[in-house]
Amino acid sequence: MVIKMKNKFWILLIILLVILFGVGIYFYMTSTQNSDNTNYEANKTSTTDNSQKENNSIENNTEENKQSQENENNINTSSTSEEKKEPQYTEVQLATFSTKIYSKDFARQNNIKITCNTLNDTIVKNGSTFSFCGTVGKATSEKGYQEADVYDHDGNKTKGLGGGNCQVSSTLYNAVLAVSSLDVTERHEHSNDVPYVKKGKDAAVAYGSYDLKFVNNSGYDIKIKASTDDSSVTITINSVKPV
Repeated sequence: MVIKMKNKFWILLIILLVILFGVGIYFYMTSTQNSDNTNYEANKTSTTDNSQKENNSIENNTEENKQSQENENNINTSSTSEEKKEPQYTEVQLATFSTKIYSKDFARQNNIKITCNTLNDTIVKNGSTFSFCGTVGKATSEKGYQEADVYDHDGNKTKGLGGGNCQVSSTLYNAVLAVSSLDVTERHEHSNDVPYVKKGKDAAVAYGSYDLKFVNNSGYDIKIKASTDDSSVTITINSVKPV
């Protein structure tokens, strides 16, 4: 009877230990699962926060880049606007003079056209000296000049490249005389009379020897306008002043 009681005691003890062991395992597993869930939620939260921060950073950078681009565009637009803005000038006619072309020689009229085109729109700065030969240059066949009537030193007619240029220079001379603030410093008469201006009002030119020069003492820049229509030569002098 005593032996049976001892056997029951040990059986109950073993059963109790098994139950306690099972309960311990259950609590251990539950604790581990909760810990994993906590770590997962923490990691998830951390990842979400980092992702949100990255998105905010990207949005901020995008906004900053957009603002920077707009500022740069505004600067470029302003710079371009300033570059395109050019000073404005006004022109006022000071004098004009015309001479009649009596000769119908094609070569002479050709030379006059070339010289007028070269002289046209020449700006003479205030205080500077104008040179007809320095502006027009030497008459050469490469420029399109042809041989036409000219006077030699003895007043005889001969052929020379640029014949007819003296009519342009004489027309300019008379226009200059009409502006008191333009001072003629060099002028030469022809060796014979010319039909297009009065005696003593001509201005002979020959590159390297005879020139027509004047100084602009007007206090402002001037512009020379030159044109021809096969029947006359016209020179106009305008003042050029900023608006």
